[in-house]
Amino acid sequence: MAAHIAETYLSDRHLAARYQVHHLTPRRWLKTDDSFPKPVRLTPGCTRWRLSEIEAWEQSKARQSAAA
Repeated sequence: MAAHIAETYLSDRHLAARYQVHHLTPRRWLKTDDSFPKPVRLTPGCTRWRLSEIEAWEQSKARQSAAA
């Protein structure tokens, strides 16, 4: 049987703290960066980003920056 790893979810405020930006900035990134992960709606009024997708996005940006 495969082990199930629980997903970690981040709020806009968690992302803001992670990147030292305003809490609305991740929402702006959604509109201006097609590669930025889309959030998921966990419940009405509760939207979060998957940490695994955020980390993959960070790695992609780092590779792009290194190649430039």
